[in-house]
Amino acid sequence: MATSDEPVIIEVALNGVTTKARNPLVPETPEELAADALACLEAGASVIHVHNNPGGLAMAQAAERYAAALRPVAAERPDAILYPTMGSGSSIEERYDHHIPLAEAGIIRMGVLDPGSVNLSATDAAGTPPRTGYVYVNSPADIAHMMDVCRTQRLGPSFAIYEPGFLRTVVAYHLAGELPPGSLTKFYFSGAGYFGGGLPLYSAPPLREALDLYLAMFAGVDLPWAVTVLGGSLLDTPLARLAVERGGHLRIGLEDDGSGPSNLDQVRRAVALCGDVGRPVASCADAGAILALPRDRTTVAP
Repeated sequence: MATSDEPVIIEVALNGVTTKARNPLVPETPEELAADALACLEAGASVIHVHNNPGGLAMAQAAERYAAALRPVAAERPDAILYPTMGSGSSIEERYDHHIPLAEAGIIRMGVLDPGSVNLSATDAAGTPPRTGYVYVNSPADIAHMMDVCRTQRLGPSFAIYEPGFLRTVVAYHLAGELPPGSLTKFYFSGAGYFGGGLPLYSAPPLREALDLYLAMFAGVDLPWAVTVLGGSLLDTPLARLAVERGGHLRIGLEDDGSGPSNLDQVRRAVALCGDVGRPVASCADAGAILALPRDRTTVAP
């Protein structure tokens, strides 16, 4: 039995680093991304996340690249909640500030925000940790900059919680009264399909006990939360039903489950799960109200 009759927000991460070479169902071009987003919204999704920025583009170019995919969606579905990913660059401004022109154009209502650093890797073919020098870095100063952009541009922060310390940061901002409004805190669990099938060396596996830990850390914090599995099918783990039963929300899509069925099929399956548990699915208007998004959108020029 569900612990909440609040509608379930379904977020779809359309593509991420998944390519057509891996899965021919993934949308890549702006036209494909727009069409897939609209189909998912029609089927019951309310939040759409896209990657549409080849590395090396300057901020203005990156923003226009995202706008090419998201502007048609915002124009046809002004209630939709859309947001991009991080960019590349040596400074947080280069990586993040494409959010600003997208917000000023009325295209996005959320901002991606990863509140911490993590070794995103998996074991190699021999089963040992790799000798890579890569760390996904978001320093405390970077996090503060992203928070400031979300606050000034009236974007709801979309938090990716890879590790417990990430959640501590969100809670600290919240308790200090400095968290930008409109947030969705997503607990990221790890599957074996994101880095070629090796054992993930980040996050926790999709176990009930891992969700219990995050929810214990979030006790008394009245903020919306969701679950996903990076590198696998959330809907094939116990966490999807547990989240719906406990009042949480769902993130799915070919970014996270790169070998999975189409985004539309995943949305339909998530909708069926919500019906089975007994919770309604959030419309875009419902999702905006649940998140208390500060930015509303009425019209966007096509």
